[in-house]
Amino acid sequence: MVDFTAARDESTPDELWLCEHPPVFTLGQAGRREHLLADIGVPLVAIDRGGQITYHGPGQVVVYVLVDLSRRRLKVRELVSRIEQAVIDLLAAHGVAAGRIDGAPGVYVGNRSAAALAGKAAPGEMSGEASIEARPAKIAALGLRIRNGRSYHGVSLNVDMDLSPFAAINPCGYAGLAVTQTRDLGLALTPPAAGAALLRHLAEQLKQDTAAPPSAAAGKEDEACQHP
Repeated sequence: MVDFTAARDESTPDELWLCEHPPVFTLGQAGRREHLLADIGVPLVAIDRGGQITYHGPGQVVVYVLVDLSRRRLKVRELVSRIEQAVIDLLAAHGVAAGRIDGAPGVYVGNRSAAALAGKAAPGEMSGEASIEARPAKIAALGLRIRNGRSYHGVSLNVDMDLSPFAAINPCGYAGLAVTQTRDLGLALTPPAAGAALLRHLAEQLKQDTAAPPSAAAGKEDEACQHP
């Protein structure tokens, strides 16, 4: 991912890399280690994306978004919005309402529409009086790095995984932030099926630009999806 971005030039096609990771906590550039609450034997890897701490593991699909923003005439905020929209559209296709929360990149679902909460409060600022069930739960996390006008890192979607490691962190830096997955929402999606659908929705979002849609590649952790 880093090598691909460093080596690409103006003619390099954009790509989407789909994979799953072994259990790992990743900490963004400005991440604070105090958001790791307990040592549960999962390695912590400092990486160069934005954002705080999150967890990756089997049953979660990760797509690295390797896009030339300059060629597509995209601003970073617009790329983030399109990545989020791809997840929102995927969930909507299965009857699940999802949305954004201003200042807290990613995609959220909940008993109250996450879309209705957009712009109201970041997860860490929600009233302590609200029940956990009333708060939105994060289903997809997003973090990017832009170098020379080109993005890397990307988005992770919780599908059918062990969510317990999230209890050892403040997810994305928010204490008490709930997390969920498609399985717990009653969706009969396997990680491969969810990954393929997410690739399609991401490609659809990126077709809106003048550049060609990115090609998709799937690989093992030690091949296409290495940690930086």
